[in-house]
Amino acid sequence: MKDARDITGNDNAGEAPMPLTVAHWGAYRVVMKKDKPVALSGFEDDPDPSAIGDAMLDTLEGPCRIGNPMVRRGFLEQGTAGDRSLRGCDSFVEVDWEQALDLVARELDRVRDGWGNQAIYAGSYGWASAGRFHHAQSQLRRFMNLYGGCTVARDSYSYAAAEVILPHVVGPMAQLLLEHTSWKSITEGAGLVVAFGGMAIRNAQVNSGGTGHHSQRHDMMTARQAGVEFVNISPTADDTMDGLEAKWLPIRPNTDVALMLALAHTLVSEGLHDKAFLKQYCTGFERFLPYLMGKVDGIAKNANWAAQITGIPADTICGLARRMANTPTMISASWSLTRQQHGEQPYWMLVVLAAMLGGIGGTGTGFGLGLGAVNGVGNHRTHLPWAALPTGRNPLDSFIPVARIADMLLHPGEPFQYNGQHRQYPDIRLVYWVGGNPFHHHQDLNRLRRAWRKIETVVVHEPFWTPLARHADIVLPATVALERNDLSGSPRDNYMFAMRQAVKPYRNARNDHDIFATLARRLRPADSDKIDFEETFTESRDEQQWLRELYRETRSRGEQRGHHLPEFDTFLEAGVLRLDVPDDAQAMLQGFRDDPDAHPLATPSGQIEIFSETIAGFGLEHNPGHPVWYEPEEWLGSPRVETYPLHLISHQPARRLHSQLDHSAHSRAGKISDREPCRLNPDDAVERQLKEGDLVRIYNNRGSCLSAVQLDSGVLQGVVMIATGAWYDPDWDNDPTCCKHGNPNTLTADVPTSALAQGPGAMTCLVEIERLSGNVPEVTAFVPPTINSEL
Repeated sequence: MKDARDITGNDNAGEAPMPLTVAHWGAYRVVMKKDKPVALSGFEDDPDPSAIGDAMLDTLEGPCRIGNPMVRRGFLEQGTAGDRSLRGCDSFVEVDWEQALDLVARELDRVRDGWGNQAIYAGSYGWASAGRFHHAQSQLRRFMNLYGGCTVARDSYSYAAAEVILPHVVGPMAQLLLEHTSWKSITEGAGLVVAFGGMAIRNAQVNSGGTGHHSQRHDMMTARQAGVEFVNISPTADDTMDGLEAKWLPIRPNTDVALMLALAHTLVSEGLHDKAFLKQYCTGFERFLPYLMGKVDGIAKNANWAAQITGIPADTICGLARRMANTPTMISASWSLTRQQHGEQPYWMLVVLAAMLGGIGGTGTGFGLGLGAVNGVGNHRTHLPWAALPTGRNPLDSFIPVARIADMLLHPGEPFQYNGQHRQYPDIRLVYWVGGNPFHHHQDLNRLRRAWRKIETVVVHEPFWTPLARHADIVLPATVALERNDLSGSPRDNYMFAMRQAVKPYRNARNDHDIFATLARRLRPADSDKIDFEETFTESRDEQQWLRELYRETRSRGEQRGHHLPEFDTFLEAGVLRLDVPDDAQAMLQGFRDDPDAHPLATPSGQIEIFSETIAGFGLEHNPGHPVWYEPEEWLGSPRVETYPLHLISHQPARRLHSQLDHSAHSRAGKISDREPCRLNPDDAVERQLKEGDLVRIYNNRGSCLSAVQLDSGVLQGVVMIATGAWYDPDWDNDPTCCKHGNPNTLTADVPTSALAQGPGAMTCLVEIERLSGNVPEVTAFVPPTINSEL
């Protein structure tokens, strides 16, 4: 391992290194002047630092920053009996910490004593900060588990359908991502990368937990320079970098499974599939084959069939299949493909197609689970499970699939299915959210807003006046990364950083841990009046003692894996350590390929399950036991398609992570007329008499949002694209179902992928666009609510 003192960022010998801070978009040196941070500089090992870092300094202060506890006026005056429809547009009253914490404690005890802990929802989904100790969800989970438990969320919005389907087929998603095939392996062993959903380089800016080395751009180009060729199968040409010289196959959204089936059909029809691999490593191919060849439903899933669905010519499909069979091929599918109706099917069919080619476990070949989706998928690295704040165990078995929050609030007590289980939605009375923004990542925000009124009390910790804070009853001001000491390290990165506090907390903001500690002082843990809740929560440790303990545990884990880490004080002085990486490139499932008996998969059969008896046994509609193509329900019925003829793709933004720091100058510089822009094919614009920069209304039967047109011939005709993450800004005065700022989740459907995973289906969405006429409402997303100092 490189000596950590070799990478301190010193320009002059003997000078103390500049402090480090870390966010999910990377590590930065903090340039200080007169004890104040004045600039961020990309970490010296990072060849491609993200400019999002500039937003961290820009937003330390300003009108959107919350400096004192706030209580929504209607809640303070009338409690839970007040008008909850005012959430989002009500004024707030500034209170002191004692009053705010007393209110939170009162509400927690009221709900627990009256309805039980399951009536508290603390799913609190969101990326929050990159620290191992000051990790918002971990702090909340630890607190709630000691308090007696709560209802939580299962899986993620990013790829929930994959998290459920892959363990039945090939293994757990999390483990597969840890051992994912690297670009180094692809460079050494592949000749072709076929990217379903593309590999947009903007996504590689981020990595959960941070990164010390943005490598994706360099690694992709290294593969290209080594002769690897690329095919981009996506509705947009810029889903791969220009330098990759990728062949673009524009595909109708939501039809990737049909294309994969046609490729598989061509392989079988022409005898190009790897029969030996299927026999040795897979089970169930013979159960899938009749469907593929049309013997089940009379429809052969051939290239002519798929051409009508996907818009890709049959000759092109057949040619691609032959090329994949005759070239060592890596097939990657973006995470976005899971976020559609029937979103379980693309990843299942991805694995089946890769198995038919016989490349799984080989050097640089097989399947990829979102190459480039974040920096940590495809990078060459080792793995050390950095220690994090222990959260304990939730005493309750009460959860929902993460994207079913509105269903839970609207339909308490009603049944739902999940991964073969039959469960009931709990009756939620209190929501506690720390480090996230459901008014960004959830679908059909107008439906969520209606469901939100069912909650009696909403408590959030938040540094900024985000849409979630505006829709809360009690807002506790939290610190940001530059105001804390922490440890940072991602399981998909080679670095651990000592994050140093660079500036004092803004006004009276507090760390989440300190908030929970002082809140615990007012409460008792579950089923005990004799235990000191605060002491149990903190373990009598302060921040520095926790960091020392987490590092001690990390160091112990490192020793067990052959990584010899320095003492804590030495690490703290250096500020960073970097793990040695292996010489050999990593290939996912290589052990299984080399010896399937010694390294069986974590599936019921120990093999790749092309047909799953388990899933077939669930008896679920649209999940017969093997991958299938279904037309999305959103498309059904020609009147709907005629009314809303454009398919909306809501993709990840280039200038922020999700909705984080949208109020920064860096994020706002990407807007047009203060709105999130939409990209449209010029032919679609001509048909609607639109031109570059026009303000438009994007709408369907669920709601609308305002945007500005960007013409782009690299967008497939019939598709409109808009980034997610614009802070939700309803037009309260004229049409509350319209977001003035351009949040596309006013349009997306709040429907599950299927009853199997119940994941989000945002990518299945039809809309229409029209020029905005009449008075144009002002964007008020970054104007804080009215604040009163007293009632």
